[in-house]
Amino acid sequence: MSALVLAALSGLAWGASDFVAGLAARRVRVLAVLLVSQVVGLALATAVVAVRGEPLPGLRELAFAALSSLAGVGGLAAFYRGLAVGAMSVVAPLSAGGAVIPILVGLLAGERPQALQLVGVALVTGGAMLASIERAHGVRSVQLARGVPYALAAAVGFGMFFVFVDQAAAASAEWTLVGNRFTGVIVLAFVAAIVRPPLPSGKGLLPLVVVGVLDTSANLLFAFASRLGLLSLGAALGSLYPVVVVVLARVFLGERLARVQALGVGAALAGVALVSAGK
Repeated sequence: MSALVLAALSGLAWGASDFVAGLAARRVRVLAVLLVSQVVGLALATAVVAVRGEPLPGLRELAFAALSSLAGVGGLAAFYRGLAVGAMSVVAPLSAGGAVIPILVGLLAGERPQALQLVGVALVTGGAMLASIERAHGVRSVQLARGVPYALAAAVGFGMFFVFVDQAAAASAEWTLVGNRFTGVIVLAFVAAIVRPPLPSGKGLLPLVVVGVLDTSANLLFAFASRLGLLSLGAALGSLYPVVVVVLARVFLGERLARVQALGVGAALAGVALVSAGK
C-alpha cells in the first residue's frame, strides 16, 4: 500500500476519533479522555510489537517517539478542549494548519515543494484567519470564535508531532507508537494523580475506548506512511481529518457556519488538498 493511501487513511481515522473525542469531552474531563485513550493505545501498540516481533530501535528513535508523545498529547488536549467549547467545523480545520510546520521543516532539510504546494500553504493560512472570526451579536464588529485559541495551540502540537514521528519511524513504526503511548500514559497518569479527575465507568468508557482504537490506528498508519514517503506530503494528507469532523458535525450536530467562516473552512481544506497534490 502506497504512502499516500496510508496517510489518507490516517486522516480519516483521526477525523472519526476526533469527532467522538469532541463529544466525549463535553461530558467528561479532557484529561480523562486522554488518559483512557492513551492506555488503550499502549495496549494495542504493545500487542502489535509482540505479534510482529520488531527489534528495539536505538535511543535516538525512542527519544523522538517520546517527544512526539509530548507534542501530540499537548496538541490533543488543546484540540479536544476546543472541540468541547467551540464549533467542531471551525476548530478542526484550524488545527489542520499545523501541516505547514512539517512543510517548513522539510524545506530546511532540503525538500523542495512545488508551486502548487506553496499556494496550498497560503490558502491554509488565509483560510485559518477567516474561519477563526465570527460576528459579535450580529453586528459589524468581529471577535475571535470560541475554541480558536485552542485550535491554534493544537495546530502547533500536531505539526511538531508529525516532525518527531517522521524521525522516530525511520527505524520502526511499531516501536514509535509504543514509545509514544508509553510516554503519554506516564505523563497523563502523573497529572491525573495530582488533579484526580473523575473517570467514567461502564458504558461511559466505550466512547473513550473507541477514541483510543481509532487514534492509535491513525498514528500507526501515519508512521508507516512517513517511512515510505515525503514528510511534507504525508503530513498534509494526514491533516485531512477536518473534512471528516466537519461532515460528521454537520450530519449529527447540525452545525452551521457564517458565510465568512464557511469560506475560511473551504479555503483551509482546499489548501491542504493542494499541498497534498504536489509531487
